[in-house]
Amino acid sequence: MFDTKFAIVLQDDLPVWQKLNVTAFLTSGIVAQYTDIIGEPYRDRAGNIYNPLSIQPVIVLSADRPTLSAIHRRALDRGVTTSLYVEDMFSTGHDMANRAVFAEFAPDDAKVVGIALRAEKKLVDKIIKGARMHP
Repeated sequence: MFDTKFAIVLQDDLPVWQKLNVTAFLTSGIVAQYTDIIGEPYRDRAGNIYNPLSIQPVIVLSADRPTLSAIHRRALDRGVTTSLYVEDMFSTGHDMANRAVFAEFAPDDAKVVGIALRAEKKLVDKIIKGARMHP
């Protein structure tokens, strides 16, 4: 049904609250990049209107830090723009501080705890190789 795949890969040993937080942040980045991923508003039988949701399923995977680093590198090598969350962002409290701490790292030393991408299915499969379904 979809030519693309929307995947999120999380560090496997993060506490649950961090996994949920990172997933929310990474998803917002993909939605900002691909505004066409958002459908129409929902309406219940009583006529109440709710926010629109993604039209495409999201696959959530997990991996250890070395695999996340490899996924990050493969995405960069293939020119795929991603949403990326690094460990040091947990110590900040707002967007400007997040961007400041993010800018302190290069791909080789970033402590990646989560990455999200949407691209052609086969390309995503190659990039996320080594990740497994989140338990």
